[in-house]
Amino acid sequence: MQLDPTALAAASAPINQARSMPAGFYTDPAIFEEERRDIFLKHWFFLCREETLPNAGDYRTFDTPAGPIALVRGPDGKLRCFANYCRHRGSIMLEGSGNTGNRIMCPYHAWSYFSDGRLYGCPDMKDAEGFDRVEYGLVTLDLDIWAGFVFARVTKDGPALMEHLGDLPQRLASHKPQEMRHVWTTTLDVACNWKLILENAMETYHTGIVHKTTVGAQQSRTLPTTGNWICIQVISGRSIATLTDEVAPFPPIEGLDDDARQGTYFTVAFPAMQFAVSQDALWWLNCTPVAADRTLLEVGGCFPADRLDLPDFEPRAAAYYDRWERVAKEDVGILEKQQRALASALYRPGPLSWRDDMVQAMGLWVVDRLNLPR
Repeated sequence: MQLDPTALAAASAPINQARSMPAGFYTDPAIFEEERRDIFLKHWFFLCREETLPNAGDYRTFDTPAGPIALVRGPDGKLRCFANYCRHRGSIMLEGSGNTGNRIMCPYHAWSYFSDGRLYGCPDMKDAEGFDRVEYGLVTLDLDIWAGFVFARVTKDGPALMEHLGDLPQRLASHKPQEMRHVWTTTLDVACNWKLILENAMETYHTGIVHKTTVGAQQSRTLPTTGNWICIQVISGRSIATLTDEVAPFPPIEGLDDDARQGTYFTVAFPAMQFAVSQDALWWLNCTPVAADRTLLEVGGCFPADRLDLPDFEPRAAAYYDRWERVAKEDVGILEKQQRALASALYRPGPLSWRDDMVQAMGLWVVDRLNLPR
């Protein structure tokens, strides 16, 4: 695996001199495999909101760059994350989401496990020499929660979640994300590289063109960050979480600080998660890389918990769901065209605009984690 050092140097230049990344950054399966090994197996990644698994035995499964995993709430109320395979011969055990009680049973040979991962039953293993059931519990992943957002990681090394997030929690503190509740999700199967989705989400250069009839032209400012995240703010005195020019269906969150009232934060929490936080709601883009040219994109949304108690919550919230899905699909349409073009043998990197500064920052974060020379 090798990208042209000259092209990487050009992509790393000051923004008024810089070029976009070489095509192989988005198309080369070898680069994708390096990202899986050096990024997705080494950093925290987002799973879901904590309140979506409220009861003991509730579970949800995920296909990740590390393989299939399962998130399970135990009888003690604690969430745990496991590799979703049986320790006997590797069969998938849980599918989708549901409630498994206090036992997880393999559908192949009926090995079973407590919801805390300990092996419970293993038929016909009494004659296996040297077999110790304590050694054959489910393989665990590190798990941590910030403000109701559940994150996992494969490695046992590296910074804790809060250190990884840096000052992101402080930036979003006045929105009170810990008091929000998840209400809506859709998943899109996108024929493009995961980085293209997040780069697009961090610039307003395209909005007056791709989103001409929806959100329209936008202006943003780049905000300083510490930790593994980047941020722009789209300036607007009203919420842009719906497509109406009228007063937003829900009022602003009480207690927003002066900065938060100025507009909507669009962030990337590396490696592959965006929080978009307006004055009245929060939505996210969560990318699960499948291949160099394929990504599963989950779009989800939250509101302050007290909004869910309003008798007309659903008709009000529908305007937000419509905006989140329509704009995401518009982006997908142009990004799939971009992926096709990057596969051209005639492609050459073009110059970046000053409005592409976070596009460059996104790419350089990845380059540095892959230890590519620049």
